[in-house]
Amino acid sequence: MRLSIYFTLALALGFTTLAMGQQQISTAEIKTLKGETVDLADVIQEADLTVVSFWATWCKPCQAELDAIADLYPEWQEDLNVQLVAITIDTQRQLSKVPGLLSTKGWEYSVYSDANNVLKNQLGFQAIPQTYVVDQQGNILYNHSGYTAGDEYDLEDKLKELSGK
Repeated sequence: MRLSIYFTLALALGFTTLAMGQQQISTAEIKTLKGETVDLADVIQEADLTVVSFWATWCKPCQAELDAIADLYPEWQEDLNVQLVAITIDTQRQLSKVPGLLSTKGWEYSVYSDANNVLKNQLGFQAIPQTYVVDQQGNILYNHSGYTAGDEYDLEDKLKELSGK
């Protein structure tokens, strides 16, 4: 009985925090494609807003989303001071496919790896693509799961709203 009360309170607190816009991407170590460890908190300091997109080489909707955003991204960088960080959740074994895919796609994004799913598990999402917009403090201002053609324009509208432009 007590356990269920504690669980209910913890769940309520989590939803309250999310509803108040206080959920954060916690400090997490991610890897560059060369295997160097970086702190996501340092990466998100580089722009006013950061789009964090979780994807994988085997995920066709993920690739479609990142392809669609690629056309809009230069304008987002220049006009809104937005960066996109693409974090692959490919396993260590699948990670070898990432550089080849990137060379064919020509994406201008910073690409990192969460091969051990540490950050994915902290955020608690199941499906990809999973997209977050965070500020420099790591506050999650917006999130979206999945991809349908045209979602990139909704994301652009949200970025403009959040940046005040």
